[in-house]
Amino acid sequence: MTLREEVLTQIAALITVAFGLVAALAWNGAIQAIFKQIFGTADSITAQLSYAIIVTIIAVIATIMIARSVASAKSETP
Repeated sequence: MTLREEVLTQIAALITVAFGLVAALAWNGAIQAIFKQIFGTADSITAQLSYAIIVTIIAVIATIMIARSVASAKSETP
């Protein structure tokens, strides 16, 4: 792989990660708004800790489901 190809590959990866970060921040704002609407204010440490735990659990479950889907798709591909 040439230097130009490596640079383009890395730039593409960085741009992809940047879009992922923007999406994550958007989801974070949306989830916080939902959390505030359901549980009221999120200013206390208990509310922030609960939010962090809930989001972490959702992220872990989503990551496991995505990894299983990818593994399944790879095993079905000839």
